[in-house]
Amino acid sequence: MRVLIVGAGIAGLAAAKGFLAAGHEVTVLERAPALRETGCAIVLWSNGTTVLGDLGVRMDGAGRRIDAFEVRSAGGRRMVTMDTGRMAARFGAPMVVIPRYVLIARLAEGLPEEIFRFGARFTRLHDDGRGVRVETEDGTEYSGDLLVGADGVNSPVSAALFGPGSGTRGTAAPPTGVATWQGLVPAPFDLGSRALLFLGRLGGFGMASAGDGLLQWLIDFRPRPGDDLASPDRALAALRARYGGWASPIPELLAALTEKDVGFFPHHRHPAPLRWGRGRCTLIGDAAHAMPPMLAQGAGQALEDVGALLRALAGNADPAAALRAYAKSRGRQAALASAVAVRGIATSGPRALFQSEGLLRAAPPLPGRLATWLVGNLIKGVSDRL
Repeated sequence: MRVLIVGAGIAGLAAAKGFLAAGHEVTVLERAPALRETGCAIVLWSNGTTVLGDLGVRMDGAGRRIDAFEVRSAGGRRMVTMDTGRMAARFGAPMVVIPRYVLIARLAEGLPEEIFRFGARFTRLHDDGRGVRVETEDGTEYSGDLLVGADGVNSPVSAALFGPGSGTRGTAAPPTGVATWQGLVPAPFDLGSRALLFLGRLGGFGMASAGDGLLQWLIDFRPRPGDDLASPDRALAALRARYGGWASPIPELLAALTEKDVGFFPHHRHPAPLRWGRGRCTLIGDAAHAMPPMLAQGAGQALEDVGALLRALAGNADPAAALRAYAKSRGRQAALASAVAVRGIATSGPRALFQSEGLLRAAPPLPGRLATWLVGNLIKGVSDRL
């Protein structure tokens, strides 16, 4: 079968690797001039690393395995410690923090250069029920038996399927009103195999080692009226003013940052119910279900999509029927992941009151084994692979 994939990010490369391994002919259309090596680190829970194992992606020495996840109050009181090492033993796959460029490189290993068409910006789509035809901005046409849209938030493939400017319900993936400041920096201290998340009235401040002496940090927050987020120097000054009084090692990290270490990323979400495709065309990853990063399932859900799509096609000779089966198999888990991500950390309003220092100090710590079991069940609940 001839498969056209639009987008060479995590989802697109994983799909290319899986389709090639299954014996299909693959062409990847990517609008950028080369594979993108930008971005910070991402968190992969056990469901994501399981799919990477299924795809044969080499992960030795990539990123940093996380064996404990600590949640603390802004003042430093330890609320819970989840044993993610125990979770890894339960599922047979670890939790990993990995720079995006490292994961892209590992996914691209072994992929033939000739499958890529860089600088190929998707513009038009035709599906006659027997095959698909794609046109790029320079007028070049590509034909195949199947089209996979892996082209991210506000996907042009989604727009071609469901109408101009559409997301998965006829509207663009709108901003949620919450955003993340984040960066990937040389580690000013060693967290080992722990990830830390501090909770306060202003949102959450997380950090974890990402391997190779790097530290991933992020702050989930709701921008205030008048915030100057376009100016890195003012953004860094605002971070230090708002979070400099939080517990160690937050002040030490903020003191080590420079303006070039601060990136601003608004959250987007496709509203449910999700629409996955039509005819011989389907969507994977953010093109189908963009969600906030608060559950750290964006990449994991994209990899789950790839695994489910490959399984559906392996068991069905009719591509259109296989794509319908794929969408049915993924709908519930992706919708749950999206819903939990939206409600994950309060950044304002009444819910944020429960993250105030006084209430968090008054609350009894959650037993670690119970927290580990609950989060493990949540990860299993958003997976159709575990």
